[in-house]
Amino acid sequence: MAISPPAAAPVARRLAGTQSSPVRDLLALASQPHIISLAGGLPAPETFDVEGLKAAFDAVVGVRALQYSSTEGDRALRARLAAVMAARGLPATADEILVTTGSQQALGLVATTLCDPGDTVLVEDPTYLAALQTFALADVKAHPIPGDEHGPDPEGLIAAAARTGATVAYLIPTFQNPTGRTLTHERRAALAEAARTAGVWLVEDDPYSALRLEGEPEDLLAAHPAARDRTIVIQTLSKILAPGLRIGYLRAPAALRGPLAVAKQAADLHTSTVAQLAAERWLATHDLDAHFASLAAHYRPRRDALLAALEEHLPAGSTMTRPQGGLFIWITLPAGYDAEAILPCALEQGVAFVPGTFFYAGEPKRETLRVSFATATPAELAEGAARLGAAIGTTGSTSPA
Repeated sequence: MAISPPAAAPVARRLAGTQSSPVRDLLALASQPHIISLAGGLPAPETFDVEGLKAAFDAVVGVRALQYSSTEGDRALRARLAAVMAARGLPATADEILVTTGSQQALGLVATTLCDPGDTVLVEDPTYLAALQTFALADVKAHPIPGDEHGPDPEGLIAAAARTGATVAYLIPTFQNPTGRTLTHERRAALAEAARTAGVWLVEDDPYSALRLEGEPEDLLAAHPAARDRTIVIQTLSKILAPGLRIGYLRAPAALRGPLAVAKQAADLHTSTVAQLAAERWLATHDLDAHFASLAAHYRPRRDALLAALEEHLPAGSTMTRPQGGLFIWITLPAGYDAEAILPCALEQGVAFVPGTFFYAGEPKRETLRVSFATATPAELAEGAARLGAAIGTTGSTSPA
């Protein structure tokens, strides 16, 4: 008797609205040798201290590094990460730090700890695509905060929280992904006060602030007195050391440390012991400020090359952000252009970018797109911008002449 093949296994409802990252899918296409990728925000491999990390792993490999560790993370590493945070204006101790398996896990722990299925989290619009994925997987709805060219509007945050019942707001104040925008000190202070008025927890995602290319550093939003006891700060070593380490970390107010640790324990017990010890050893034996300066020296000419080439090749009426750091530039084409429609032609021309529509929780602006200067050389970035301009010109605008 013939046996019928099993039916497709059903999956949880929470996966229905969670799709593969279009950036990840684009990276597979962009890996072809003829394509210049302006798509991904991967740190440049040339910035990885391969020899230094080899030495750090050699120094720590032993029985302790190969054993289970504490859920909160290696204490010596937590002390060093607390010092990194303190340098951004937020005094922190090892006891306030939870080490996570990348900052992406930190986002998942926040969603698990602070939100029930069906809850709403307030977000900038546009915002980090993988954060939207994380919230969707947790059955949490992302609701946009009204804003302007300077970032989310404090009064808009208060109104959105009252309208939706949201108790969490997710922000990327410094070198935001995807726009590259940095909130001013005044806007940070106003948002901190607005969060206190609205009674919401703040989640300050800070993966890029160490990649400052010019200008004076801004203190963390959490450093504001109104925000300190209601803000979870998330940072990572992925952009400044190596993403393959999968070392992220968060600093949480006292009331949330226990629940976050329980969520972490349920997720994976703890982050890789050997990776934590190697990261601590590297931090102990290197001048972090000098390392940050070397990263800026690497990325600054790439940012400048891409900005100059975009000015030359984008159609008249286009605008772009001019970030003081991070890895991204946000482009707004004139009305009538559709970045998703342009992408296939761009790939044929040999250049990849990310359409802006993927980054919106609210109504997307189809004329927007994100480009990155992270992994290409200045010459490749100039050529990539020329190819992008050609693709835009070939596809054209849908607006009537």
